[in-house]
Amino acid sequence: MTSSQLPPNHPQSTGLDKKTSAILSYVLGWVTGIIFLFVGKNDPDVKFHAAQSVVFFGAVSVLNVVLSIVGSLLGFVGIIFSLAGLALAVFAIVVWVMAMLQANSNGGARADLPIVGKFVAPYADQLAAAVK
Repeated sequence: MTSSQLPPNHPQSTGLDKKTSAILSYVLGWVTGIIFLFVGKNDPDVKFHAAQSVVFFGAVSVLNVVLSIVGSLLGFVGIIFSLAGLALAVFAIVVWVMAMLQANSNGGARADLPIVGKFVAPYADQLAAAVK
């Protein structure tokens, strides 16, 4: 029986069940994503959730830094970039809440991120496969 076939609330090697590990991989964005990428490496579903967290929230962090730098260099026109950064942050919060709710409702089973899943999932698969 592989870890994907285990019951959803079966404790993993970390002592946490799959559902809890999947939810926690999103809690602090890419930071907990990196932690659970290695802590949950024996469960492909937890590893996928963690990889999605790293890819999505890492990209959001990088984009926010770029928008902030460009916005601060352009003076008055930079307000547009600052507003784009604010919109990106609000979007990230919405995806963050939806991702945790989805991980909770499906028992930690593999599921793409809401809204952006089709863009993030291929990169998350590559990252999850790279961690042994």
